[in-house]
Amino acid sequence: MNFSLKEILPHHKVDQETQKNGVMLVTFAEPKHVVAEQFRTVRTNIEFAGAALDVCKVIMFTSSAMSEGKSTVSANVAVTWAQAGKKVLLIDADLRRPTVHATFRTLNLDGVTTVLTGKNTPEQVVETTFVDHLSIITSGPVPPNPSELLNSKRMGKLLDWARNNFDIIVLDAPPVLAVSDVQVLVPKTDGVVVVANMGKTLKGDLERTVEVLKFANAKILGSVERVKAKHGDRGYGYGYGYGYGNEK
Repeated sequence: MNFSLKEILPHHKVDQETQKNGVMLVTFAEPKHVVAEQFRTVRTNIEFAGAALDVCKVIMFTSSAMSEGKSTVSANVAVTWAQAGKKVLLIDADLRRPTVHATFRTLNLDGVTTVLTGKNTPEQVVETTFVDHLSIITSGPVPPNPSELLNSKRMGKLLDWARNNFDIIVLDAPPVLAVSDVQVLVPKTDGVVVVANMGKTLKGDLERTVEVLKFANAKILGSVERVKAKHGDRGYGYGYGYGYGNEK
């Protein structure tokens, strides 16, 4: 099943400060705001799409390219699940340009990468947050070989542990067309949500993204389309730049 979840989300100039300061959690700061309601609609539609699957606990959020808003969508949807009483784990699987630690005001000394290298166990790196029922695992130090780590048996074991301890696991993953990280994660997830910035995301890139995901046998639950908001509602925005250079 594939459908589009159109959300009228505010526009924001891409800015390197977003990686430093994290994304805005409008769902936590202003739960009655219209944008927070739209994120709850995204959550509900994902649940409807996932109902057709045998299991839908590990959900990966990605995009075609940089600065599409997938970190803001994944974090805010994770918050809405926690607000609904689910026991939620948000994992920063973007090992190259992480933001979860900044969003939740915590250090990034240990996390996914230290679990995948055998330094820590999941129990040692999982952290509770200021949002009830929501825990996080930050990315950890940036490694030289992200794709190899994400494709390791330890990553599978990390997600098995998460499945046994949480109701919903949200993965904030890198863009599909930037690196191969998403393809190696697909077999370990139950469903994928693609975030697109309407007016910025090229149609060809979006089509290629869907092709890559389907080739990896991903179950695409739907897409969240970020639409530029009206001039008077610029207070909430998202996006950050990637710095992959020549990496492929």
